[in-house]
Amino acid sequence: MTPEALAALHARAFTTPRPWSADEFTGWLADPLAFLLVEGDAGFLLGRAVAGEAELLTLAVAPEARGRGLGQRLVARFLYQARLRGAEEAFLEVAEDNAPARAVYARAGFVETGRRRGYYRTPEGRVVDALVLRRVLTNGADNSSI
Repeated sequence: MTPEALAALHARAFTTPRPWSADEFTGWLADPLAFLLVEGDAGFLLGRAVAGEAELLTLAVAPEARGRGLGQRLVARFLYQARLRGAEEAFLEVAEDNAPARAVYARAGFVETGRRRGYYRTPEGRVVDALVLRRVLTNGADNSSI
């Protein structure tokens, strides 16, 4: 997917946090530590791995493609790629009010480890906390969900 296509899908997928621009995607794709996982033109995940940690930067699924397991597949692929890149744990941030995303991450074994109060602002001006989620990837971890 091109940076423009990524930005267009990102904008269709959600408004909080604000959608990323094509220029922002261009910057991430130039980062040698970042990796992009794609499910056709219906979804993508952008992650990065460095110094034993992986971060799920963003995950977007087209509204009409939701409920088909695309997000779950992308997260499973992210965890696999993170381990291949030497990550021992993975992190992400999710808006507290994003129940569907939180369910996907919980099924993948992520647990809440922190909270950033008022981290996101909706287009209407409401503030939403960000939950910091973590998943251990090392050999002793329960990775039964992938």
